[in-house]
Amino acid sequence: MLCAAENLSAICKFDSMFKSRLQIAAEALVIAALSASATAQNPQAPIGTLTDLEAALQACWVPPPMEQSRLGMQITVLMSFKRNGELFGEPKIIFQSKEASEAERSAYRIAVAETLKRCASLPFTEALGNAVAGQPLTMTFIDDREQLPDSSRAGSRPGE
Repeated sequence: MLCAAENLSAICKFDSMFKSRLQIAAEALVIAALSASATAQNPQAPIGTLTDLEAALQACWVPPPMEQSRLGMQITVLMSFKRNGELFGEPKIIFQSKEASEAERSAYRIAVAETLKRCASLPFTEALGNAVAGQPLTMTFIDDREQLPDSSRAGSRPGE
């Protein structure tokens, strides 16, 4: 399922199936420090479906600044929740576009960590909380915003 962000032209894909074999080695993401004691910044309506959960996480997503971003960058995070909507354990990055530089990957890892911090302790309904508690969920963020030409990203001006 894909969804478009309202204010940004970034899309996400949310999968509720755990992939037993990863195509790349799993990369740990130190999100716990950012999200352990965080609380949701914006009160939300109760989240009762996976579609609602996807929309809530998407609403918290802010890609890195354009000068740190990469056209088409994909980053997938594996996470699970408690019944009450809090993160359970440490989310992990399980995929990043291999064409991205380490600096670009780092910028997206930080953006994902900040997303989860903004969305900490989601207001799950009892039914959704019971259904997803402890289950591994993945969400893929795809940055498809319009980007400036490479010469502009490097700080040069047209005609120089």
